[in-house]
Amino acid sequence: MKTIHLILQGKGGVGKSLVSSLLCQYLEKSGAVTAIDTDPVNNTLSGYEALNVTCLDIKKGDDIDRRKFDDLMEIILNEADENRQFVIDNGAATFLPLCAWMRENQTIEMWREAGVHVLLHSIITGGQGQDDTLDGLEVLMDYFVAPIVAWLNSYFGEISYKSKASGQTLTFEDFGLYKNNSAKFTALIRIPQKSAQTFGKDLEELFSRRQTFADAIADESMPIMSRQRLKIFWNEVCAEIDKANLILQPVDGGQP
Repeated sequence: MKTIHLILQGKGGVGKSLVSSLLCQYLEKSGAVTAIDTDPVNNTLSGYEALNVTCLDIKKGDDIDRRKFDDLMEIILNEADENRQFVIDNGAATFLPLCAWMRENQTIEMWREAGVHVLLHSIITGGQGQDDTLDGLEVLMDYFVAPIVAWLNSYFGEISYKSKASGQTLTFEDFGLYKNNSAKFTALIRIPQKSAQTFGKDLEELFSRRQTFADAIADESMPIMSRQRLKIFWNEVCAEIDKANLILQPVDGGQP
């Protein structure tokens, strides 16, 4: 079954392109993936040559041309492979324009009518950006009726707050935003947090090279322990995504 994975978050610099790249690499293990970059400012996902990303040019001078989003429908609905996965990486600058386009054109309903499964992925961070990312998540829940996958990224700090009533530290699952809307979430995916001096350095260099985990792990010119740490991190990421059950059963007897 065709599935669209929309990575949407109004706060910049929280790891949207990271999540998009991880998702593309994970889904490629099970079938064909089309990656689409709609970020008009930072085309980070497009930098991954191994992922063969389609870059959607939505700029019109210094503004955004919403009609350019129409190309998403052409790409997805004209795809003959009924088991293809689509990963759409959207930038903070186009968060509201894309949401508005989807809402006014009833695109989620249109995709459903065409037999396409839609998942909304949103990144939540700790630290100073926590409230902003929660606001972005709330916009998605208010605008759309579609399953939500929340990616919990604690790189900038723990995702938590202290309750004024009880004095206890509450985690994401305790937040009212989640508890009152838990039926809207299909999965919570926690990005593994590792030592900044060891794993962090290797991951930083990997992401700056726009290199996939498979290519890096197989690269014998890299230090042995760097490849080992990347392998450990990638295995843990895959284990987290495994629990989310993002891949639906194929149609027409296709291979999973």
